Amino acid sequence: MFTTLAKGFVITLGLIMPLGAQNSYVLSQSIKKNHHLTAATVCIVCDFLLMSLGVFGGGALIASNDLAYQIITWAGVIFLSVYGAMFFRDAINAQAVEAAESATPSKRKVVIFTTLAVTLLNPHVYLDTVVIIGSISGQYQGDDKYIFWLGTILASLAWFYALSLGAAKLSPWLAQAHVQRAINLIIAVIMWVIAYSLIKPLLLS
Repeated sequence: MFTTLAKGFVITLGLIMPLGAQNSYVLSQSIKKNHHLTAATVCIVCDFLLMSLGVFGGGALIASNDLAYQIITWAGVIFLSVYGAMFFRDAINAQAVEAAESATPSKRKVVIFTTLAVTLLNPHVYLDTVVIIGSISGQYQGDDKYIFWLGTILASLAWFYALSLGAAKLSPWLAQAHVQRAINLIIAVIMWVIAYSLIKPLLLS
């Protein structure tokens, strides 16, 4: 029982820990202490729904729907490209960092919708949570499948709250102008790399 739980936890942690669109957005909101726990919670809820779909039989349906995949992919490419450009602008413009520090914090509903966008408009999220985790869960039956699924949920919960609370705790250092510009540049590059990785297969097909 514990081995199955631990396997679900470790596998999921390995999939969601790399710095991607979700983690980048939660990190940026945590540094600003702007509804960062809300952003983390939305990520966890999305993971809960998508991993549940994968573990309990929806992986093949998502993977086989080519039209839905292409729509999500193109929407994701556009969103991530524009969002990356915004972070890049802030990275090269010192005044933009200062303006961001003095700007009115985003409203909770804006944070919720943006978190949903960086999560649901990224096909890699479906690959990780629905397809890969769904495929691995296929080796389990009965109660073991539920235990594995519980491990995946606990990993998401632990990671996103740890990232959110940890970044908020370190915000006095992370919010320094030179550190913030470096973080913005890293996030911009990550957004563009993800966007390129999404569009490349479509351009080559």
